Amino acid sequence: MLKEIRKTISMSTVKRQLFGGNTTTKKLIVLAVLVIALVGMAGAANYMYEKASVKGVGYKNVEMIISTQTGFAGDKLVEKESGSGNVITERTELEAERQLTRDYWPLGARECLLGEGCDTDGWGCVYPTGEYVRMDYINFTKEAEFEYMPVSYQTGTYDQKWIEKLCVQNYRIGAVLTEMYTHAEHLQKTTEVKTRHYGFCPGCGRDDDDEGDQASVDVVCCTGVLEANLNSNVIGVAHIGWISRDPLADNQLKGRHAEYGRSVEDLTGVFSIEKFIQLWGNSTCGAISVDWLPCV
Repeated sequence: MLKEIRKTISMSTVKRQLFGGNTTTKKLIVLAVLVIALVGMAGAANYMYEKASVKGVGYKNVEMIISTQTGFAGDKLVEKESGSGNVITERTELEAERQLTRDYWPLGARECLLGEGCDTDGWGCVYPTGEYVRMDYINFTKEAEFEYMPVSYQTGTYDQKWIEKLCVQNYRIGAVLTEMYTHAEHLQKTTEVKTRHYGFCPGCGRDDDDEGDQASVDVVCCTGVLEANLNSNVIGVAHIGWISRDPLADNQLKGRHAEYGRSVEDLTGVFSIEKFIQLWGNSTCGAISVDWLPCV
């Protein structure tokens, strides 16, 4: 619709109708110009929140994809769930926000600093995370219990054991976490994952005189965090793992990223699993943000 309006209304037509056309035509042209301007001003939904609760019997298929930045940057979360049978309980809560650009500057900060007479204290917004704490983050919590059985409806027969897959990536610190269950006849799980990465804070250096420094928001130290608390009981196949790699490519490795650590666990049968995973940019990131005293 907007493309057709742009094609139809040329500059000469606008001038001719505005200064020589009738009143109705003038109003339509002004309205079209306003619509185009408003569409151009619209921005992305940088804050995302979802809270859901599901119970029932049948076939269920869910997919969730969250990304704070495009490409190989930012924080990302992908969750896939499907199966047939009894959904005894499922409660999910997701919160994500993008406060940074792809190159880790606060949204609006670069434009402010490049402008003339712009106060560095006036850029950006005062987020609930703190006045000078600029970050991209994803918080995900899920409590669920599934029981497999075939079900039939008028639309067909559904016979699939439960599949539950979760992958969380933090490109700022080179950390990734995977939690996956397949061929599950019974699955009871509680998952809490939080990931975030920090950007640059113009004028937030170590010294008061260092007003032009591009310091990290927490005084040049912590770059990012990925933490997870996993608790599950499964009859089926389980796969849990994490990897820590250098976010910067190494020329000595022909452009690949050095790997500093990994943990992979594969289980088939009947198992009870408890895991706490803490992947930080370094040890200066303060207190952990997931539940450190869960019920057992």
